[in-house]
Amino acid sequence: MTLKTPAIIARNVTRRTVLKGASVLAGAAALPLSAFAQSAVTRSHGLSSFGELALEPDFEMFPHVNPNAPKGGTLSFQPGSWLFNQNHQTFNTLNPFVLRGDAPQRLEITFDTLMKTTGDEADALYGMLAEWAEFSDDGLTFDFKLRSGARFHDGSPVTAADVAWSMMTLKMEGHPNLVNLLDALETAEALSEDIVRVTFQPGRPRDLHLAVAGLPVFSASWFEGKEFGASTLEPILGSGPYKVGAFEAGRFITYDRVDDYWGADLPVNRGQYNFDRIRIPMFRDRDVAFEAFKAGEMNVRQEFIARVWATEYTFPSVVSGDVVQTELSDGRPAGAQGFFFNTRRAKFSDPRVRQAIGLLFDFEWSNERLFFGLYQRTQSMFENAPYKAEGLPDADELALLEPFRTELPPEVFQEPYVPPVSDGSGSDRSLQREANRLLNEAGWTLESGRRVNADGEQMTIEFLLRSASFERIVNPYIQNLIRLGIAATSRTVDGAQYQSRLNDFDFDLAGRRYAFTLTPGASLRSIFGSEFADVPGSFNLAGVADPAIDALIEQAAQATSREELYTIMRAIDRVLRVGHYWVPNWFKATHWMALASDIRYPDTKPRYELPVETHWWIES
Repeated sequence: MTLKTPAIIARNVTRRTVLKGASVLAGAAALPLSAFAQSAVTRSHGLSSFGELALEPDFEMFPHVNPNAPKGGTLSFQPGSWLFNQNHQTFNTLNPFVLRGDAPQRLEITFDTLMKTTGDEADALYGMLAEWAEFSDDGLTFDFKLRSGARFHDGSPVTAADVAWSMMTLKMEGHPNLVNLLDALETAEALSEDIVRVTFQPGRPRDLHLAVAGLPVFSASWFEGKEFGASTLEPILGSGPYKVGAFEAGRFITYDRVDDYWGADLPVNRGQYNFDRIRIPMFRDRDVAFEAFKAGEMNVRQEFIARVWATEYTFPSVVSGDVVQTELSDGRPAGAQGFFFNTRRAKFSDPRVRQAIGLLFDFEWSNERLFFGLYQRTQSMFENAPYKAEGLPDADELALLEPFRTELPPEVFQEPYVPPVSDGSGSDRSLQREANRLLNEAGWTLESGRRVNADGEQMTIEFLLRSASFERIVNPYIQNLIRLGIAATSRTVDGAQYQSRLNDFDFDLAGRRYAFTLTPGASLRSIFGSEFADVPGSFNLAGVADPAIDALIEQAAQATSREELYTIMRAIDRVLRVGHYWVPNWFKATHWMALASDIRYPDTKPRYELPVETHWWIES
């Protein structure tokens, strides 16, 4: 598949049009052009995968911000997402971009990036540290022009050398998922104090230019004499809107707004970063965290437990109106939440075994008895996404799958697998009979009440949990497994041990939720790619190692249109669902939020983000 140059700006502002004095970029004709000898280039204020930019070069602010939001106060909350080695229950390092240690959430807000997302477009980025990007017609060379005045928190300037050093260091020494993502980054070099050139290998993933534009930028001089991959409680020097304030390892961290933040008035930042302080407390138990919220120790809480949302927001602050509940729309793909099998273990190597175990989870009973009917059953790895597979594969999907017909189960070429609906009894006998049949076929027979293999070894299953709140969900499931002769148990461990065991693939089944973007690409390798099936710390928890999926991921990474990408993703979804790599859980298309009555947010929320710490504010 041929990689096309990204048509990154709607007007396709080339060197020729700039030299003619076009006014699309203010002052563009006076800006020095970097040296792409005898090659057509494009200059743009933003980047995307397929040429989709909603904002003009002279935009004043992002949509869905309040430019007049007051500054001040403290936001105290527990974020609902994390990245790389971040842990929401504890921390012992302040470097979130490596494998070693557990870092607190939201350290990324202490660093600037070359470009920044609006949260309201599929994948568009707009210039933050970078004033503009200029790229070659083959899409392999990008020059980024740094803004004048960009500086780190110690007052030293952010230079092109810092950007280049950051990219190459993350490529070689970063978290394994970053190393994988940046594999096709050839070089990053400073052409001058304010221009960094990034060169990619031919055939690079379609979205790699977006990945490098979103990387944190470090001070190269600050790291002199330091090991980048070390676990450290010394805050890393950044240039972002916040810097690390008071903290106590494992208990809480505070981020203080930088009063003289160099980028405060940039269009990509206007109306944002309104809290003077952001405090993130750590709790190993969600019930304890809820009690802390009720006591006023936090002023924003995102609720994830249906029972709590439906029945427990009756405490005095809610009754008085000092705490309010609200639901905010969530336009993101719901992704995949479920119990993931560790297929590296021989007992889970047969998809019939995995399917049988999945049949014994009674979602309908759980939703009625435990979730107050508030959830929908997850069916797809890409639930609620425009690339979820449905119905029979169309001609384009068949063309993608046909080369692997002899290697794939026939079910891939039929309607995608959907978990059956139970009778809601909690112990559906028809599903138990089907599970028994599949286990027998796979060589796990019932002898004296024990499910054993040909060697007489009983099947054992341990669910690895990081929160006691999941025990009430897993325990009825365990009873169904026991009825079929499986020795099933659960183990709840603290956050650090949980992450360590995931890193080492030391589990049978573990709960996880993957969130996917509207433009997935090369990052799929670290979740479903064979090359990452045995790399410690990778996101490929299930150990997926399928040549067909590998080939389809590479095609997704090279897709030249959104339509083509979505067709490939539907084909991937079909193969994954037949593989039964997980026991699908549930989803909803809203965020459950409880907040103090003085917390405010813009009237319209970005479709694909919940920007609490960036867009919200306190109304005094």
